[in-house]
Amino acid sequence: MITNSPMLDHIPLSGDDVVVPFQVEGLDVRGRTVQLGAALDAILKRHNYPEAVSRLLGEAAVLTVLLGTSLKFDGKFIFQTKSDGPVDMLVVDFRTPDAIRAYARFDEERVAEFVASGKTKPEELLGQGTLALTVDQGEFTQRYQGIVALDGSSLEDIARNYFMQSEQIATEVQLAVARLFERGADGKPTEQWRAGGLMVQFLPQSELRARHRDLHGGDNPNGAEAEQAPVEDEWQEARSLVSTIDDSELTDPQVPSERLLYRLFHERGVRVYEGTKVVDHCACSRDKIFGVLKGFSAEELEHSTENGKISVTCEFCSSHYDFDPSELAAAQ
Repeated sequence: MITNSPMLDHIPLSGDDVVVPFQVEGLDVRGRTVQLGAALDAILKRHNYPEAVSRLLGEAAVLTVLLGTSLKFDGKFIFQTKSDGPVDMLVVDFRTPDAIRAYARFDEERVAEFVASGKTKPEELLGQGTLALTVDQGEFTQRYQGIVALDGSSLEDIARNYFMQSEQIATEVQLAVARLFERGADGKPTEQWRAGGLMVQFLPQSELRARHRDLHGGDNPNGAEAEQAPVEDEWQEARSLVSTIDDSELTDPQVPSERLLYRLFHERGVRVYEGTKVVDHCACSRDKIFGVLKGFSAEELEHSTENGKISVTCEFCSSHYDFDPSELAAAQ
């Protein structure tokens, strides 16, 4: 239990790439927070995207991790956008309990034009379209998918609205991405991509989950609207505290998750739970891709053959695989 004790330095700190669940009983809220370091840095450096695209994908990765680590079963949580902006697709795949992979598809010339004109906000790069949030529990189960409109809102606003509309849970989200520069042991400058995020929600038993209005002509006398119950003071306090977070606090390696939570909620008392590690890991393999290709028709295999071989590059991890068409034909 982290309270307003001055002994915070004696509490074990989770560090990078660990999602830390927490609860503030005094405010009737719970949530999760994370700082992504090496895992995100490996993903973004592997792709070597323009900086604006990397920042956008970093935000999507943090949000996916915060949502995906809430799953209580073996499966996947997939974040995927499809839009008309210069970055027309983002895909972030979180596989329980700890694996994340991600990639972006974009028009390089349009991205450069947007950056030159100062349009680098995530909502500007995405444009109009849809965001699909998919929960996949594996074979023999039905996928659950929520569709959210990309309408010029930030990813933070989209997450807030998604939870309020789909689950009637009041939610506050903060996301940040940073590119840090420092000198290595050899004196040469080095850089690292980092990102951080915090999501806090009213507990399910909160009355805020079930608040409705009588429509005109309903049970309310004379068709008048029912009086709205006042918003809980605790939730307003929680939101106000979360709104004080600077982007630098979410990404600063000197302010790990436990320290950030202490700064925010020490007067109320915040309880933290065992964290969930996050690793950069792609599920692709030669066998999996072979299994897909052997389902191709002879015509499709011929069309995919170039210089006597079929080459496949994983969009997530950039691993390259070569296949002999005759080997695939024999397996059909």
